[in-house]
Amino acid sequence: MSWIILFIAGLFEIGWAIGLKYTQGFTLFWPTVLTVLSMAISLGLLGLALKQLPVGTAYAVWTGVGAIGTVIGGIILFSEPTDWARMLSIVLIVSGILGLKLSA
Repeated sequence: MSWIILFIAGLFEIGWAIGLKYTQGFTLFWPTVLTVLSMAISLGLLGLALKQLPVGTAYAVWTGVGAIGTVIGGIILFSEPTDWARMLSIVLIVSGILGLKLSA
């Protein structure tokens, strides 16, 4: 169950990372509210997952899920580049997450 909670925390991390772009420097009310709410949920779920998982593993997986999702979100929402180096980097992050999951 902790791994599922951790994954959901990572999804909310994606939400607040992408949300930061939409707040326009925290000047837009609703995007700011949603971004701050997403931050709180993400950190709260991370804290719950840490009750059962090693801190180093959980934090690395949380940031990895957030990084992968944010890159994909940037590609889809903001037309960021999809060059081979970025795609290879995503594969390496996924590999690291899987390695940490298998070793925990």
